[in-house]
Amino acid sequence: MIRLILVSVFVILYLILTLPILAAEWLLAKKFQYAADISRLRMVQWAFKVILFISGTRLTVIGEENVPDGQAVLYAGNHRSFFDIVITYARCPGLTGYVAKDSMKKIPLLSLWMKRLYCLFLDRDNIKEGLKTILIGIDQIKRGISMCIFPEGTRGKGVDELDMPPFKEGSLKMAEKTGCPIIPMALTGTADIFENHFPWIRSAHVTLQYGSPIYPKELSKEEQKRLGNYTQKIILEMLKTSSTLSQS
Repeated sequence: MIRLILVSVFVILYLILTLPILAAEWLLAKKFQYAADISRLRMVQWAFKVILFISGTRLTVIGEENVPDGQAVLYAGNHRSFFDIVITYARCPGLTGYVAKDSMKKIPLLSLWMKRLYCLFLDRDNIKEGLKTILIGIDQIKRGISMCIFPEGTRGKGVDELDMPPFKEGSLKMAEKTGCPIIPMALTGTADIFENHFPWIRSAHVTLQYGSPIYPKELSKEEQKRLGNYTQKIILEMLKTSSTLSQS
């Protein structure tokens, strides 16, 4: 219970106390956009690292050298926990926006931070609006901002981490249209932090593995046609090799 209380208090205080800083950075961005962007990135990464410390999360990272330096990418990973975002965002080397569900726009203060961090809100029930969101993501990648998406479309709730819903093929259009590399991410043990003990937060060992970059244009026509399935198979193999580490 104590971890849940501490994390909740920290998040609430952070969102409230950083409002003046967020306002100051909005003014800074008028002349120095990149400096303001990097400042916000590092602030949130610091906050996420504090959350992981408070929650007692022990993290093993594998293959981080597979993330290209100085290039926008599309991160794609399996999704079983709210902490997937906390863990992966804390490791992003550069500006990165996440694709989130549309309902998160309604959360005060949090949605403001997300917008400033180039996150996009996807309405899965509105095809036209969903397409607009993907087009914005494509534009951001072209501007050098990486994007992160969880192609299952929702958090997996199966007992077995290998039991993933099929990746949505349209979710990787941002890589197809820009030619940017896809960085597959395999997360194991994240549900043990919160979801498996809801509503409590407990200490857990988590593994985050980055796979080799996938360049869509280098794949066969059939693989390009089923890019979601191709990427999911790679992540499944990564999960098989890293699951034993998260249990140790």
